[in-house]
Amino acid sequence: MTYEIDELNQEVTLKNDWRKTTQYLMPPKLKPIANANEEYQVYPTCSLGSGKIFNGFETLSKYIIGQGVVMIDGYAGIFWDRIREGLQQCFTDAGLSVNWIDTADFLKPTGLVDELVKPFLGTEDAVWGTRTTLTLRDLFEDSLGQQQTNQSDINIIIGTGAALSGWKAPLIYFDLPKNELQFRMRAGSICNLGAAEPQGATQMYKRFYFVDWVMLNNHKKEILNHIEVMADGQWMDTFNWCFKKDLLEGLDQMSRSVIRARPWFEPGAWGGQWIKKNIEQINKDVVNLAWSFELISPENGLVFESDGHLLEVSFDTLMFTSNENILGRHAARFGDEFPIRFDFLDTVDGGNLSIQCHPSLKYIQENFGETLTQDETYYILDCEDDAKVYLGFQEGIDPVEYRAALEESKTTGKEIAIEKYVQSFTAAKHDLFLIPNGTVHSAGAGNLVLEISATPYIFTFKMYDWVRLDLDGNPRPINIDHAFHNLDFNRKGESVADELISKTTIIEKTEDYQLVHLPTHKDHFYDVHRIEFEARAVQHTDQVCHVLMVVEGDGVLLETADGTTRTFAFAETFIVPAAAESYTLTNLGKAGVKVIKAFLK
Repeated sequence: MTYEIDELNQEVTLKNDWRKTTQYLMPPKLKPIANANEEYQVYPTCSLGSGKIFNGFETLSKYIIGQGVVMIDGYAGIFWDRIREGLQQCFTDAGLSVNWIDTADFLKPTGLVDELVKPFLGTEDAVWGTRTTLTLRDLFEDSLGQQQTNQSDINIIIGTGAALSGWKAPLIYFDLPKNELQFRMRAGSICNLGAAEPQGATQMYKRFYFVDWVMLNNHKKEILNHIEVMADGQWMDTFNWCFKKDLLEGLDQMSRSVIRARPWFEPGAWGGQWIKKNIEQINKDVVNLAWSFELISPENGLVFESDGHLLEVSFDTLMFTSNENILGRHAARFGDEFPIRFDFLDTVDGGNLSIQCHPSLKYIQENFGETLTQDETYYILDCEDDAKVYLGFQEGIDPVEYRAALEESKTTGKEIAIEKYVQSFTAAKHDLFLIPNGTVHSAGAGNLVLEISATPYIFTFKMYDWVRLDLDGNPRPINIDHAFHNLDFNRKGESVADELISKTTIIEKTEDYQLVHLPTHKDHFYDVHRIEFEARAVQHTDQVCHVLMVVEGDGVLLETADGTTRTFAFAETFIVPAAAESYTLTNLGKAGVKVIKAFLK
């Protein structure tokens, strides 16, 4: 479904001081356009059917009045004061008395919370911390569980952690997309859990990632079966909500057919212009767009629709309810963690990424508390004629000399003739470069890279960043020590081209269809196929999840075995769960089409 976006709404969402971003806020309601040409959708939706999503304070207040006693819990970053004020006005208009209890009043003192989280944050100048072992309950006084209702017409306990009160009452949960949480964080309009004030975006993100999000995701999973109402809190003066039973039906249907997460976009020091030129419905009044978060499950959401009203929930909500449907025979290994990541790196008319590497599995587990490591590949979706990829070391690499050059550049700002140490290869459309952990690499200028990877995404050890500043004029962190604990100096010389550039083979062919294998490295737990066809192609999941993207052609019509149909345009990422069993792709263009398929080995 294609929607008309309210341009006035988009203009208003940029004129505020509570979110810092160049990109639009998703509107709470979209108007369908009949017979519109399908194109890349910034707000992909899954329909819940008519009358399933409700808007605003008045509708939710009527539900609460009917209950008398409720708990209102939710994610970090929710503007609880605005929710309370809007609901209170409805109760006042109805002539009802309300006993409000705020969970924030029962947080432990800020100094004590700071001490609790400190072991998980590393040193102050560290980019990374370690995933916390704390629970959300650890941040609250025992008195939270001792609060009682009174004789008021309505009793409400509100705020993050409300379910910890233990009340025998309906639970309302407000979710918040991770991108909007970060935009609020950058604006200084929210704090970390238990913090007295904003601490700056870098420190706040580290605390969110390694502490707050871990506790809150675990809390959400624990209380999910008790939630009666799910609400979307990404707007300032309104919200949308639905009954969880209806949401569960939508999640179940999605887990058996097809999934597309909502993408979001970010500028960066090396960012390019391809995304700006080729994707509509985004704000293009930006210096560049470096990333599209196509499918980074810890940070993407899923959008449901009813009568044009939109409601977004975090991707892990789907995994908590339906991970076996999604992952099939790999569910036991990966649990609630969706293991494959798709994102765009745009350097077209931009710059080079930093010279970098990623941690070994042992290193990321022991130092950062992750379960998977950041094994990547670069699929070249588009590129300029002179584009290249930096990959592996030169045959004669001297690690001591290389490190000395890096340290000197970091200290003095001296440029490095990096190809003295690191190889480069000409990039061409549809090439696949393999980047197992420990491999030195970078995407050069002039590429639109589809990064197909394991899910971890923030553990990039930069060694050389071309002596440039970030978009705010500050130096970007350089992590030479971490890199040298992980670099594989055996990935050098001729072996790089042999082992780290995928060699395609055709493994299945008919008159109008062929299946091409793009083998990944032995260290990758995922593999890659390319489906190439003129008219249509049928695929079977064999109890394995498929992550797909149209990488050449106008688009495809997908039909799953249960009769679900969805259209996907060029460059859109979508998932066919293991439980879908089979699906048919039909070419919507006149020329042949190519679809990338990543899947677990």
